[in-house]
Amino acid sequence: MTICVIHTGGTIGMAPSPEGFAPKTGIVEAELDRLQRIGAIEADFTVVTASPLIDSANATSADWNWIMAQIAAHHDDCAGFVVTHGTDTLAFTAAALSFGLKGLRKPVVITGAMLPLSEEGSDGSDNLRDAFRAVEQAAPGVWVQFAGKLLHGARVRKSHSVAFDAFNASPTDAAPLRAAETLGIFEYGDATALIAAVAPGMNASLISYAVEQAAGIVLRCYGSGTVPEGLGLRKAMLQARDTGVPVLAVSQCAEGGISLGTYAAGAMLAQTGAIDGRDMTVEAAYAKLLHALSQSADPATRREILETRLCGEWAL
Repeated sequence: MTICVIHTGGTIGMAPSPEGFAPKTGIVEAELDRLQRIGAIEADFTVVTASPLIDSANATSADWNWIMAQIAAHHDDCAGFVVTHGTDTLAFTAAALSFGLKGLRKPVVITGAMLPLSEEGSDGSDNLRDAFRAVEQAAPGVWVQFAGKLLHGARVRKSHSVAFDAFNASPTDAAPLRAAETLGIFEYGDATALIAAVAPGMNASLISYAVEQAAGIVLRCYGSGTVPEGLGLRKAMLQARDTGVPVLAVSQCAEGGISLGTYAAGAMLAQTGAIDGRDMTVEAAYAKLLHALSQSADPATRREILETRLCGEWAL
């Protein structure tokens, strides 16, 4: 069994520099060799390394496309994939791969570390070992292995900024997999989207400006989908509807999601064409919005994609 390791960068492979921790070549590769020598990893592996390595804070949709291209190139020859990634945008990448890959017949397991392998006490070794074990046991799809937990790639979120147990995922009944007879890639384009959160006293003209500048908006609402209607938000939403800019509404709460129209204070969203994001994470909503924007220029087709459950990104 050969496992393909796709090393993108991130904390797991960082070392001290005059400006702080920064990606350094060879760290992850050396640790994989050590783990194999001591029997913690039994499978053979091959490593594909991004050049240059990135801090995941600088990750872009082009990096998602590169990862998917590596998976496609090695899909038939490898038993599965371990993707090492920085934790800041790991959940975004996991969701993006869940939407962007179809017909996976192998597991893709994303992992990383909260403390670099170059530092004593790093969690990186355990996460690498667990990711290899997960590849041997997990069903096909996109998963995140972190702090002893195997998490759904389209439901995962970073819930702590420093703790080793930094990621969680809400339950869902569907695997993080888009079924198809053959492997395919939906590449991400260069469309821009904005994540905007409502807040008390917000100036809704900022949303109008976003409608003029962005191809789509993820709107983070209060609770189960309420918004401050009295400050011009209705006008901005109508502007978005009339110009074909999709607005995908999700909750600011980590659990529970939204249900548009439950409260009068949120009925305006449904009336002006907002798309109900249910209980999607903001990371999944953003990735799915970029996915829809990349697949079609037709507003109706984009809406259909956003309203369709593709890979268990929301719970039924």
